Amino acid sequence: MKKVIVGMSGGVDSAVTAYLLKAAGFDVIGITLRTWSGANGEESRCCEIGDAMKVAQVLDIPYYAQNSISCFQEHVVEPFIAAYVNGMTPNPCVVCNRSVKWELLLQAAARMRADYVATGHYASLIRLPNGRFTVQQSAFADKDQTYMLYRLTQAQLARTIMPLGRLSKQEVRTIAEKAGLPVAHKKDSQEICFVAQKGYADFIENEVDMEIPPAGSFVDTRGNIIGKHKGIIHYTVGQRKGLGLALGYPAYEQSIDAARNEVVIGDEQSLYHREIVWDDLNFMSIPGLPEGEVLPAKVKIRYHHKGEEAMLKAGENGTLHILFDKPVRAATPGQSAVFYDEDNCVIGGGVIGKVL
Repeated sequence: MKKVIVGMSGGVDSAVTAYLLKAAGFDVIGITLRTWSGANGEESRCCEIGDAMKVAQVLDIPYYAQNSISCFQEHVVEPFIAAYVNGMTPNPCVVCNRSVKWELLLQAAARMRADYVATGHYASLIRLPNGRFTVQQSAFADKDQTYMLYRLTQAQLARTIMPLGRLSKQEVRTIAEKAGLPVAHKKDSQEICFVAQKGYADFIENEVDMEIPPAGSFVDTRGNIIGKHKGIIHYTVGQRKGLGLALGYPAYEQSIDAARNEVVIGDEQSLYHREIVWDDLNFMSIPGLPEGEVLPAKVKIRYHHKGEEAMLKAGENGTLHILFDKPVRAATPGQSAVFYDEDNCVIGGGVIGKVL
């Protein structure tokens, strides 16, 4: 009997993952990584221990809660804050998956001599003819989570099981209901797990003890001052609401110049670009892309982006240039760009640096 560690958040997806693996004959152990506790004691939606414990009791599996707050603070919260302070828009879940969830679950697997770790992500794990592992988009596009998984390493993927890649959310809830799981109809979390009910700017202002960028100037694309903003952490590329500007035309946040403490404002057309450069790359289905080599792919520049056809070219110092067939809207520095092959498998991805 193979032993598997299931990362249990307290939600229905990880609960059904544990149920399906036990039904398949695995020796299942549930673990919740407690990653965040706010100043008011509020828990992260990714580590609701009470609900996870109830599921484990129903399934009659061993269950443990592990304090992982310091690891999460170091690898996720601090870089998240630093990115916003520097005018970027980060993807904390991408970093958390590789550096916290998988890292700590695999450490637990080593301690407990488990063969695998498993999660309730909507993605399918694929081993390619070249021997490498990748993740394939969910059969149901509205729940696909491959975008958030592109940073996983080959070593992590080799020890991973993802049972939900071919299931819809409704099918998962139906399985949970029939199995008598108490979280069958629990509402999905939509926000960043540790930000909870507050906005990210309020979180940064209220939860951290550091100097926050002060108010500064809105400028147009020519550099003319057109108003005052309340601090760059309150803005992100493509934003229209909350600008407080009356310019006689629909105004959007086009970019942020952190060095000058300026938020650049333009019309909607100014949000569209055909070329971006990204770095901090991680390749999944291939070992890498040699400098100067060109590769066609479909590229997603944010989690809910449907993806656009593009040509990728490897640049110097580990950078990658993307030339889209059609201009894309609001490519945002700090966000991840993930590229897929014709079978909807992740080739790799990286962090958007420059928008050209």
